[in-house]
Amino acid sequence: MARSAAAGLLRHLGPLAGEAQARGLYPTQYASTNRAFSRFYWIQGQQHPLYGYGNNVETNDTQQSAQMNFEVQKRSFSSAAAHIQRNPAYSVLNPDDVSYFKSILGESGVVQDEDRVAVANVDWMGKYKGASQLLLLPKSTTEVSKILSYCNSRRLAVVPQGGNTGLVGGSVPVYDEVNGILTCEAGCVLENLSSFVENKGFIMPLDLGAKGSCHIGGNISTNAGGLRFIRYGSLHGSVLGLEVVLANGTVLDMLTTLRKDNTGYDLKHLFIGSEGSLGVVTKVAILTPAKLPSTNVAFLSCNDYISCQKLLLAAKRSLGEILSAFEFMDRHCIDLAMKHLEGVHNPLPVSPYKFYVLIETTGSDESNDKAKLEAFLLRSMEDGLVADGVIAQDISQASNFWRIREGISEASVKVGAVYKYDLSIPVEKLYDIVEEMRGRVGDMGEVLGYGHLGDGNLHLNILSTKYSDKILAQIEPFVYEWTSKQRGSISAEHGLGLMKAEKIHYSKSSEAVQLMASIKKLLDPNSILNPYKVLPQSVL
Repeated sequence: MARSAAAGLLRHLGPLAGEAQARGLYPTQYASTNRAFSRFYWIQGQQHPLYGYGNNVETNDTQQSAQMNFEVQKRSFSSAAAHIQRNPAYSVLNPDDVSYFKSILGESGVVQDEDRVAVANVDWMGKYKGASQLLLLPKSTTEVSKILSYCNSRRLAVVPQGGNTGLVGGSVPVYDEVNGILTCEAGCVLENLSSFVENKGFIMPLDLGAKGSCHIGGNISTNAGGLRFIRYGSLHGSVLGLEVVLANGTVLDMLTTLRKDNTGYDLKHLFIGSEGSLGVVTKVAILTPAKLPSTNVAFLSCNDYISCQKLLLAAKRSLGEILSAFEFMDRHCIDLAMKHLEGVHNPLPVSPYKFYVLIETTGSDESNDKAKLEAFLLRSMEDGLVADGVIAQDISQASNFWRIREGISEASVKVGAVYKYDLSIPVEKLYDIVEEMRGRVGDMGEVLGYGHLGDGNLHLNILSTKYSDKILAQIEPFVYEWTSKQRGSISAEHGLGLMKAEKIHYSKSSEAVQLMASIKKLLDPNSILNPYKVLPQSVL
């Protein structure tokens, strides 16, 4: 392609003026950041199947209701989550337990209202449903310690939970502006923390589509990846220290803010990504990068997946230190977003392309960064890697680009039924499974592929009007077997939870799983923390 033709094809609208508030609206005041600890609700009851987060049986009526809930979910989702027989070793909640919790939390900290508890019993997709009847709202490490100590002695099972609602109480985050270190409580909402540190000239190393509701403690407990992974890496590198409450109520103080500390085992890494199964994170010390003044966001189209791969390699070489995000979406994702997301528009509406790529750069020299990005895009068009593209002119355009990418998950659940898989696969093979899945599913559903191409992380979604065993049989166990053959991971950033606990062997050796089970038994011998999650029941 001639240089002049390439320049004409790239409808360059100019650089993004600044990063602040480019993606979503931040609160204007900091008050809502003062959130404390994750909520808890309790699993207890008679022996009958458990499906989802929790089960709570105290009367025959609630037992029948829970059984009905289980059967409905079982028909809808089949093997999407395991059929689990409730562990008879767990105690049944009684009035004395409730009275004890009220004595340490007060009336307002113990929730028994059916409507409020019902919200906690269902995940945001409506896919997993429990029957717990009690929700606790601790406001301090001491209260969390007392709760877990008591539950451990009574063998009441506990599910730590955050992100569905905000909590009252908590302390103002402490910020070290010299070293860029934030210390805060686990219940702080990620978006509020982002706003807080941005006002001081820094950013959070983690950015997620769910940043407006997720809590930093939950992010750490699941080792969330997100949109800035290509630039800042995982939370294993960003988290400097943690405070964790163990199952027996012991408060483990690892809340260091030191960049270097080689005294013994670095225990905090056990809790990053453990999904609340080893302890409850209550405080966090995290390293925050400096907020850079120059940000550019480009939305590009490619004719095939090979071009996306080559574009990624070229971006790493040409953009180097300023590359902060490299996201890809197939055409089906764009069509879905345009249909189901309000207020978005296709930046490249003239003709449909097979693949789309969102590139973000952040740097310290606006003119140099702009020139570097423009030169890169021009070369990419001349080389035939990019078919068309735009660069955001302002915050509104940048927000639209990001809204499309971040809104795909939200749009997918509006179709009716969605089977979601979060896979880590070598980049050169990453889209192969999407095409193979389309062949398996046929006209029973629509298959989407998108994700963090810079990290080799595919979000594979299969959409249908309703859940069915017939569709699921075409998906599982094929998706796990295929990923295992590529030496990939069946959970790149979402964790295992209940859905994949029994599937861990597809990604980890038997020896590794047995060692994980030994750690679980050491730290939580009564297995009260987030039972039935992460590890197979057969090893515990």
